[in-house]
Amino acid sequence: MTAPKLTLFNSLTRALEPFVPVHEGEARVYSCGPTVYNYPHIGNMRAYVFADTLGRALEWQGYTLNHVINITDVGHLTDDGDAGEDKLEQAAAKSDKSIWDIARHYTDAFKADVRALNIRQPAQWSVATDYIEAMIEFAQSIADKHCYELDSGLYFDVSTVADYGRLARAVTEDGEGRIDTVAGKRNAADFAIWRKTPAGETRQMEWDSPWGKGAPGWHLECSVMAEKLLGFPFDIHTGGIDHREIHHPNEIAQNQAFCGCGGLDEAAHSGARIWMHNNFLIVRKDEGSSGKMSKSSGEFLRLQLLIDRGYHPLAYRVMCLQAHYRSELEFSWEGLGAALTRLKRLVMQVDKLKAELAASKQPEGSFPLSAQERAMFDEAICGDLNTAVVLTQLETLLGAKKTPAAKRIQGVRIADQLLGLDLLSLTREDLRLNPVAAEIDEAGIDALIARRQQARADKDFSASDAIRDELAAKRVEVMDGDSLGWEWKLD
Repeated sequence: MTAPKLTLFNSLTRALEPFVPVHEGEARVYSCGPTVYNYPHIGNMRAYVFADTLGRALEWQGYTLNHVINITDVGHLTDDGDAGEDKLEQAAAKSDKSIWDIARHYTDAFKADVRALNIRQPAQWSVATDYIEAMIEFAQSIADKHCYELDSGLYFDVSTVADYGRLARAVTEDGEGRIDTVAGKRNAADFAIWRKTPAGETRQMEWDSPWGKGAPGWHLECSVMAEKLLGFPFDIHTGGIDHREIHHPNEIAQNQAFCGCGGLDEAAHSGARIWMHNNFLIVRKDEGSSGKMSKSSGEFLRLQLLIDRGYHPLAYRVMCLQAHYRSELEFSWEGLGAALTRLKRLVMQVDKLKAELAASKQPEGSFPLSAQERAMFDEAICGDLNTAVVLTQLETLLGAKKTPAAKRIQGVRIADQLLGLDLLSLTREDLRLNPVAAEIDEAGIDALIARRQQARADKDFSASDAIRDELAAKRVEVMDGDSLGWEWKLD
């Protein structure tokens, strides 16, 4: 049986396409990283669960993965167009910290969330301010043919490249980006390559350039770092669907100008052969939000809040994997609880499987998976990263009692390569719902549970009830008869 070919949805062509690497045996991927002026919200983190899944699928197919994620520490304005303040400068002005300290703090916070979600480290983190000289050189190379200068900076003339905006959604769809009027622009969609520091102002981040002291435009950063680290054309560029409207079309225009490329009928002229975007995380209105999560509105949930409420971060990863990356994902606490329960069931089944394998005394490789059994995972992940089906296929395999344990454990390893849930190392204790506000620690709970179990064994039901009431007073619910065998949970 021939293994399925990895097929991915290309946002540029709006079609499913087989993955064909630019460089044989290697997959080069660039993912738009965070602007480190605030904490990432869980909607932001969905993009990196998606990018991690893509990387796992590429490696599963045998490619050497060269993945770059950038850190934007300068240049991103409060509007996606060319108005507003630099987000880092604005954050620094509201605090007593330097812009460098703010960038460092929120970079560390983002990377902590990456680790908590079992997202693998990229081959390279690229930091925007490390590439200022390269950005100036890139801008100089395209300025004569594609740019013009205004008092406020150097602007890219989008009419100088073919097919500008092809990546963006149709005009009948709701746009997420905004383009604000800047006096003197030739076209409304023209964008800043270099923003001059206004007369009389001093910014914490500014550099000398042929167009005056200032800072690079946000869009310039990714073009430069992708070209320097991966070369044009590279294989895949990823990002959130909000980037599809303005940021990525502007990157593509710069890439076309830099390469002297023609129109976008040939996708490689865009700088990347495939552009991929994950959809939004939507928060139910009864969860206290108005829809799409947004830092600008102040309505956003951090991964740390989920953890503080007692949820293991991999429950959120399961929540992401249950939906296709191109579909909207609705967040609710009820839904997160259901994802945690699903993860608990998987861990319980894997625990039983490990015990069964040990009892059978059969080596793990004694019953290799057949081509047909491997194909059920292949077909799902190769069909545009259908992780929801991979999860279902894993559950089906775990429930196949007549299949030897040595074979089923291989299926777990394969599925976990693709899903990244650490199913062979997670424990039941790891997944207990344990809020930081709990009034008793786990050791204290376990001690009381042990006393209660002994009282029940001794048929001392009054003592058993008293201990149950004591636990309830501390917000611990004893789960007698729980089918998952989780014994207790914190309210």
